[in-house]
Amino acid sequence: MPQVTSYVHGTPSWVDLATPDPAASREFYGALFGWSYDEQSAGERGTYIMCSKGDDAAAGMMQLSEEMSEAGMPPCWSSYVTVEDLDAALVKVEPAGGQVAQPAMDAMDAGRMAVIVDPAGAGICMWEARDHIGAGVVNEHGALIWNELITPDPAAVAPFYEAVFGWTATTMPMPNGEYVVYSTEGKGPEESIAGAMKPPMDGMPAFWGVYFAVDDCDATVALAKEHGAALLAEPISVPGVGRFAAMMDPQGAAVSVMQPESGEG
Repeated sequence: MPQVTSYVHGTPSWVDLATPDPAASREFYGALFGWSYDEQSAGERGTYIMCSKGDDAAAGMMQLSEEMSEAGMPPCWSSYVTVEDLDAALVKVEPAGGQVAQPAMDAMDAGRMAVIVDPAGAGICMWEARDHIGAGVVNEHGALIWNELITPDPAAVAPFYEAVFGWTATTMPMPNGEYVVYSTEGKGPEESIAGAMKPPMDGMPAFWGVYFAVDDCDATVALAKEHGAALLAEPISVPGVGRFAAMMDPQGAAVSVMQPESGEG
């Protein structure tokens, strides 16, 4: 089991779902990924649901509140990047052309977080860990495997992520066009931690998407459709990488699955 005990600065480490119906979302993702759930107090923010595989935290889930909806937030998965010093990282956001959408705040004893927006409008969270490092299991069925930025011009926002997180962007050819991989400081593209690409159709807003690893992409897609998901992108194989599919869960949140090539049958 690919277990994780810590994350270095600049590494995507956590994802969570804001959903209008946590009970229905728990049923859907439990069927898909075999998650178990633990409801935890989030203070004034209500209840936070920890989604686990075995004894390890895999993701989080929370109620999409009326306030969030009124502010224009749809059901969605959010990505978190670990930073050593949240306040020091936030200082870099506006000079790099971004915005701080939610200032630093405490998440009980788990850690501190903030939400930032890049120059193209994609939101991503910063996480300074205390008791909660992030995902305790990755890269196996039902666990986080990849974070991907969909943005009209990946090259235009690369300097922002370099300034804020220290990421290096490398452009690589892919069957359907160029793909950007991000790596942390001192690491090469073969040790990439996230990616970026242009949207499949013009007019899509910039956003950060999440991928969960699955043992069988096609079987997972079929199961998701049985449980009310809508397919956004049919399963497709990329040589040397794996097989992918994108869907919208029954509550309206986009999510992708990836069967790594080494796991394809």
